[in-house]
Amino acid sequence: MQTKIGVIGGSGVYEIAGLEGAAWERVVTPWGDPSDEILTGTLRGIPMAFLPRHGRGHVHSPSTVPYRANIDALKRLGVTDVISVSACGSFREEMAPGDFVIVDQFIDRTFAREKSFFGTGCVAHVSLAHPVCARLGDAAEQAARAQGINVHRGGTYLAMEGPQFSSVAESKLYRETWGCDVIGMTNMPEAKLAREAELCYASIAMITDYDSWHPEHGAVDISTIIATLTGNADHARGLVGRLPDYLSGERAPCRCGCDRALEFAVMTAPGKRDAALVEKLGAVAGRVL
Repeated sequence: MQTKIGVIGGSGVYEIAGLEGAAWERVVTPWGDPSDEILTGTLRGIPMAFLPRHGRGHVHSPSTVPYRANIDALKRLGVTDVISVSACGSFREEMAPGDFVIVDQFIDRTFAREKSFFGTGCVAHVSLAHPVCARLGDAAEQAARAQGINVHRGGTYLAMEGPQFSSVAESKLYRETWGCDVIGMTNMPEAKLAREAELCYASIAMITDYDSWHPEHGAVDISTIIATLTGNADHARGLVGRLPDYLSGERAPCRCGCDRALEFAVMTAPGKRDAALVEKLGAVAGRVL
């Protein structure tokens, strides 16, 4: 199998110098339309696919991003490795605005989103004990350090529903009681769905602010976030542009088992499975169905 890198992020991430054969592709999925067309091309011999999470022009809120359609579309295009790039607030003084964090754990506080491809008629339970791919995280860390980014390896991401930012009380709860490191609105259910689709997934949190807990920074200000995002986008492009140097073209089985997550996960007996749902699952779970 050949490695194909999928990148889910904002508009600045896909403006990569050297991307050959770049073309926007419309992908049809049984879960509806993805956030946007997907930009495909080749970077130093490695196929790439870039999906604007909120759509070009930022048309989707965190709650209305079509997460299932996005992951299904990437799987249909042959993506093997998904890099998520997203803006986040920080709960740690040492994780400063402008820094990147390679996330390794999540606490999911979202409540208004479809979180699984499976359901009545075809039930499956995948493990999320380790919700990201350490192998892909290694590549992201190496690319970040080569780009000169101040990067932190490991951190717990609190996924909130949004679109409003946290109250001070919430921010202090997540930081002081729950021990979270960063906060964002988009990595859930994205990471869960990537696991169900047997895709390797790594999350890169770009720190824009200190959320609202910090006594010297006060409330989250959107103008400050945008200013920091502009600088982060340059770093993100550089990091993504270096990924082909750390992911080989020939894809071996993932040492973390991400590409075999459904091996024993489907619980519904073959004779009891809903045919319509099984058909919808063709791209993400066809290997085991």
